[in-house]
Amino acid sequence: MSPGDEEIEKLLEQLIETQRRRLANLAERILPHATEEDLLQPHDHPSLASHAEFNFEDGVLAGYLAVRAAVRARNSKPG
Repeated sequence: MSPGDEEIEKLLEQLIETQRRRLANLAERILPHATEEDLLQPHDHPSLASHAEFNFEDGVLAGYLAVRAAVRARNSKPG
């Protein structure tokens, strides 16, 4: 992993953590006392599953996670 890759990893981690907090705060407004597990299974809670803003923010988080996985996969290839 090159120094630039380490900076990208660090930035991605910051983006992911910020987005997780944003999503948790939004979920708390929609569904008081929402847990982290509820965020992983929003379809179990119609108020979350049907909320457009929640779905958008959840999609942003999914995108960040996909980018992180792609960067890690690229960095794990030999050579």
